[in-house]
Amino acid sequence: MPDQPPSVPSAAPESPIDAEHAAFIATAGASISVGSSSADLLPSITRGIGCRIAPDRSRISVFVAADQARELLDDVRATRRIAVVFSEPHSHRTLQIKGRDAVVESLEPGDRERIERYRTAFTAELGAIGFGPLFTHALIDSGGGDVVALAFTPCAAFDQTPGPRAGEPLANAK
Repeated sequence: MPDQPPSVPSAAPESPIDAEHAAFIATAGASISVGSSSADLLPSITRGIGCRIAPDRSRISVFVAADQARELLDDVRATRRIAVVFSEPHSHRTLQIKGRDAVVESLEPGDRERIERYRTAFTAELGAIGFGPLFTHALIDSGGGDVVALAFTPCAAFDQTPGPRAGEPLANAK
């Protein structure tokens, strides 16, 4: 982009996720898997325990239990790469969102409440397919340890629902 005078704001790139996808990510109780890789491209993965999406969808923050995500956090700090998969267990509807500028941040006010809302929604989602709350709690429990946010700008988004469209960019993706 050419240089612009300071008085002219730069346009933020359009988010690859639309409002409907953002609502699915934020409220559906989808399973959240977070991945990264080392500089040597060795993968790391952990389970997300909730997320926050900026109103303009320009930033996504995924919450993880720090003790359970040490390798992934190290990889994000070193490479800033992230891929997050949101998958709805009862339908297998799945979205993958990638970023190249991920950073590890502290939780913001309201994030603990978001985590609790996610826990409630995910418990209901798994309950609908026969898993009890004790199973869900064990699956997404932070163990009382530190929880951090992995914040990133979504740069690519894909439909990963099993079927003929799996791997296709979302309609809004560039």
